[in-house]
Amino acid sequence: MLCCGAQKGGLMLYTLYEAGYYASTPLRLAALATRQFWGSPLNPAADTELGRRLFATSDLITNLTRRYGKPAWGIDQVEIGGQDVRVRPVSVWSSPWAKLTHFVRDMSDLRRAGRRELEPAVLIVAPLSGHYATLLRGTVQAFLQDHEVFVTEWANARDVPVLEGRFDLDDYIDHIREMLRVLGPRPHVVAVCQPGPAVLAAAALMSEDGEESRPGSMTFMGSPIDARLSPTVTNRLAEERPFAWFESNMVYTVPGPYPGMGRRVYPGFVQLASFMSMNLEKHQEAHLRYLQHLMDGDGDSADKHLEFYDEYLSVLDLTEEFYLQTVDVVFQRYLLPKGEFFHRGRHVRPDRIADIGLMTVEGENDDISGIGQTQAAHDLCSGIPAELKEDWVQPHVGHYGVFNGKRFREEIYPRVRAFIRRIEEGFDRTRAAA
Repeated sequence: MLCCGAQKGGLMLYTLYEAGYYASTPLRLAALATRQFWGSPLNPAADTELGRRLFATSDLITNLTRRYGKPAWGIDQVEIGGQDVRVRPVSVWSSPWAKLTHFVRDMSDLRRAGRRELEPAVLIVAPLSGHYATLLRGTVQAFLQDHEVFVTEWANARDVPVLEGRFDLDDYIDHIREMLRVLGPRPHVVAVCQPGPAVLAAAALMSEDGEESRPGSMTFMGSPIDARLSPTVTNRLAEERPFAWFESNMVYTVPGPYPGMGRRVYPGFVQLASFMSMNLEKHQEAHLRYLQHLMDGDGDSADKHLEFYDEYLSVLDLTEEFYLQTVDVVFQRYLLPKGEFFHRGRHVRPDRIADIGLMTVEGENDDISGIGQTQAAHDLCSGIPAELKEDWVQPHVGHYGVFNGKRFREEIYPRVRAFIRRIEEGFDRTRAAA
């Protein structure tokens, strides 16, 4: 329990953050007006060196001071077999804390692309660690080529009224189990980064219960299954600081007028500041290059910068209980790899999983989840036969490259697709024998 002073301090920081945004409104509006004036094709001086400099400077100020809301998925079609297949996101299940989105592909387009059989269902579990699920846009687009894709979209805690109650790690695991049940018998699950331990726990519980909707396979990408291995800067921070430090310094109270006013959260802006401070010079150089691209009239390069930062700067809040429990269980006491993890009083036993395929994917240069942290799942799942396991370490990629980008599309995803197909073929042989 925090003292009253800590509670007031938490409220004050969030309030100051909001006040800073509103205080910058005159500057933002002035910059926006300047950008529109010098960017207008009707302005004869727009294409002069002075005009381009003023436009670029005002554009940068506008983007640095504006609010970044939840990005749109922007996935309205995917190419399959040389055929454009229309796609539309549909919410098929929801709670106050999450919704399950199915990216529905048009059946007539699929038939024209030569796809006539029902393709395997895949649940992509997005991280709940500060960014929205749209960070996985490239991941979703890749899987849509061969699967019925479902994605978890976690709620921003500041938008959930206090009357909806708590949301902790146990609730997170319950949500994953419920979403897998929506997909039907033996779906495949892909955990990207943070959800790894929770997804493994959910799979272990469903396997032990013999549920029909237990995963057919589980793929972990850059996940902290055992954060003791190859510790990164993030891991060392969690180890060096006492639990009380995170409770006192990283959790704040949501102010009005947000629907979640009064809720204690780990704010997205604090998470973002932590991430950016790790590579501050890199971000400064990126913005300077963006400024130069605008002044040079290089619209394509400027658009790529905006596309990345529109996603990167869009953040959400986590509930106090989920954040602190994750720090404690995953990054400080390592309960899952030590065999001491319990879910609502029930011992979680990954070693009892016997018929779920397991694939782990790591990046050679991952500075968030070091080499070995994800591979640890293989030792924990000792009951899974070797023929149902696969491991891949992708050369020359960092954390983000494990689930997005060119090497993901061309080298990682084809391996995951082949793994899922191999597991599906095993199901087909079992059904045929029965």
